[in-house]
Amino acid sequence: MAPDPAVELDWSLGSYAARLADWDAAVRTARSISGSGPKVSHAERAVMRDQLNGHVERAESLVAECTGITVGGFRSRAWVMGRGDWTRQNLKGLQRAIEPLARRIAERRPTTQSEKHTIARKALGIQVGALLGYVSRRVLGQVDMFLPPDDDGLIYFVGPNLVDVERTFALPPEDFRLWVAIHEVTHRMQFSGASWLRAELMRMVDAYLQSVSLDTKELMEQLGRAVEELRPGGGAPGGILRLLTPEQRELFHRTQAMMSLLEGHASYVMNVVAKDVVDDLPRLQAALSRRRAVGGWESRVQRAIGFDQKVAQYDAGEAFVGAVVGRIGMPGFNLVWSEPANMPRPGEIEEPDRWIARVVG
Repeated sequence: MAPDPAVELDWSLGSYAARLADWDAAVRTARSISGSGPKVSHAERAVMRDQLNGHVERAESLVAECTGITVGGFRSRAWVMGRGDWTRQNLKGLQRAIEPLARRIAERRPTTQSEKHTIARKALGIQVGALLGYVSRRVLGQVDMFLPPDDDGLIYFVGPNLVDVERTFALPPEDFRLWVAIHEVTHRMQFSGASWLRAELMRMVDAYLQSVSLDTKELMEQLGRAVEELRPGGGAPGGILRLLTPEQRELFHRTQAMMSLLEGHASYVMNVVAKDVVDDLPRLQAALSRRRAVGGWESRVQRAIGFDQKVAQYDAGEAFVGAVVGRIGMPGFNLVWSEPANMPRPGEIEEPDRWIARVVG
């Protein structure tokens, strides 16, 4: 008996997020935007894999010596990947993160799949793919907080992007790759040293997704507030904040403070450690600064997706860590990893003495 063509097979294995968007369209769109990057021979890829695995192992010891944090669980290990691999891994993480929201949407939606729904799925997939396609051209390394427990310790390195930076700015690969590895290993050790950190970040993500309204009237009211605040004298924060409810804004500021701390700490450690293990740290720092200084359409894209804010997070967080360590030493700073309440609150990143007074006394 021939299968009924009207019956569509469900390959999502029960995942609501898998049905929320056309993820194949996301992958295709990302691929068309990202490109494959510079040509790298098989021999060069093999050398890079060996180098980065060695650098990750070495970086664990260097970071532990600098910070006093040690790694538990699986050992850290490098996954040298292409831009397409990075996109696919992050799409998987995104689906895990938005599953609760996707379930809420599915429960409100009729079970029949209309043409309008099909178009909406494809449009969402294309939007997500465009974003990840662009980011895949920029990211050098990543610790993926959405990995399942069995993959703990995997650190992503986007090989074509590392090679592109090295060739563009004539950097020594050995030093540059070690420097990047120190940054990513520091992130891995943050999650290992503070066993509550991953769960706390996931809780904040879940809290935000739970706060997203599916009510059309409420969404229109949020847009109305955005328009009102855009008028002269509105005085409200810019960008995405105009579309957030007061509850979401508070959560946004708390999340920003935490991310500033994590990124700033990794930047601080990578630069302190690198002073003794790379030959020309100022040259590496100058190269990354020049790479971030984009113009034209790319500058507008970065502002639209918040890349400029991420760079500001690095700088503000690094200044916070440096100030705290300078005043009370690394053991005093490490109180930040003791419990969630010790994370900087909104405003404390810019005023380290406020954090010291509250946490250390």
